[in-house]
Amino acid sequence: MADLKIATRTGGEANLRERVVQRLRLGFQGALLRSGDSSYETHRRVWNGMIDRRPALIARCQGAADVLAAVNLAREHDMLVAVRGGGHSVAGHSTCDGGLVIDLSLMRRVRVDPAAGTVVVEGGATWGDVDRATQAFGLATPGGVVSTTGVAGLTLGGGYGWLRRKHGLSCDNLLSAEVITADGRLVTADEIANPELLWGLKGGGGNFGVVTSFRFRLHPVGPELMYVATMYPAEKAGAVLRAWRDVVSASGDEITSDASLWSVPAMPDFPAELHGRPIVLVEAVYAGAAGDGERALQPLRRLAEPLLDLSGPLPYVALNSALDAMFPAGRYRSYWKSLYMNDLGPEAIDAIVAWGVERPSSRSLIPIRHLGGAIGRVGPGDTALGDRRPAYMLSIDSTWEAPADTEKNIAWTRSFWSAMERFSTGAVYFNFPGLLEEGEVLLRRAFGANYARLVALKNKYDPFNVFRLNQNIKPG
Repeated sequence: MADLKIATRTGGEANLRERVVQRLRLGFQGALLRSGDSSYETHRRVWNGMIDRRPALIARCQGAADVLAAVNLAREHDMLVAVRGGGHSVAGHSTCDGGLVIDLSLMRRVRVDPAAGTVVVEGGATWGDVDRATQAFGLATPGGVVSTTGVAGLTLGGGYGWLRRKHGLSCDNLLSAEVITADGRLVTADEIANPELLWGLKGGGGNFGVVTSFRFRLHPVGPELMYVATMYPAEKAGAVLRAWRDVVSASGDEITSDASLWSVPAMPDFPAELHGRPIVLVEAVYAGAAGDGERALQPLRRLAEPLLDLSGPLPYVALNSALDAMFPAGRYRSYWKSLYMNDLGPEAIDAIVAWGVERPSSRSLIPIRHLGGAIGRVGPGDTALGDRRPAYMLSIDSTWEAPADTEKNIAWTRSFWSAMERFSTGAVYFNFPGLLEEGEVLLRRAFGANYARLVALKNKYDPFNVFRLNQNIKPG
């Protein structure tokens, strides 16, 4: 076969000799794919349909040895490299044009130790894989709200889910990790070995290496939790959001809740006469006995006269996959931005409602996530993620289908985000970063006092910025 034309880390081009690829193939347990191979088109795709890139080589790794070989190839030949876990990076960081994709999606083993209350998860696993394995023992660790989301990306960026106020974020429950570093070493990061690296993995993204396995703390959860899913008419949005704020601000740690401006999806689960109708969706989960949750969550079901109430007890596994069908892989285009907010005053609510009315796509979702609880008891320097004091996170999850609508949806999202900055702390959640157009300025704002410490960590583990397709912390 002909030599491969590859993209380099610095934006140039080079040729990768065929003999180099064949030498890698000899000891590689997984598959090496390039354009023209039968499964290349399938495996180059990622969750966000707006991201359409063609890597020169996809290394589908079977284990840590394969990852090590792929990292060495990238470093030695100056290849642009992306790391793919679940492929859910909204910003498209899990793929690249002309470079190498280190694809961990074959590495999905999950090993539960119920006696120790821990679980070891390979770097390509999804939260659905973890939930199914841990719930067999009545245990869980905080994960995502869409089961196909990758464990790696969510955890390294923080990790907000339905257990967040009771048990914290995904990264707060990370006990240790196995990491392939840029110089080709397999290192353990825990509280004894490389504790500073463990700190950086808790919110610092994929800047410091490829995590081949995670070990998490587990908590007794389920088997059923009370779930609220109540839809209110959008005409009552201001009143509903104010009432929701008042209820959740006085709630205990067991209650985690979101309020979202949305439209009723055109799906069989919803009455046809409501399809496309603008709504305020109030969701909540009680992290305790379902019977206790039904009583505790009742006020969130009567904030106004509901259009539809789908609330009830749900198995934890079903709860974390309830949104899967609404966010299918590859079908829709997505551009998501976020802001943290210390409070949700009248002006902020009015602004959110006004912008929500102007959504250019009915599929776009505007969630307001209530934080606090266990999240807020972590100090700003305890994890790389930074300041935990904000009470809310506003997320602008713009989603549309037609390529021709891309420009107007991105423009609307950015305008909305800019208009809300006056109500924000200045920080963002880096799993919802748009396309990180703001660059280092946004990183400095988000990480605050932690930024210099993260640069020092980057200097130690990746001084040549091999791992740059992320919320990139550039070496000093």
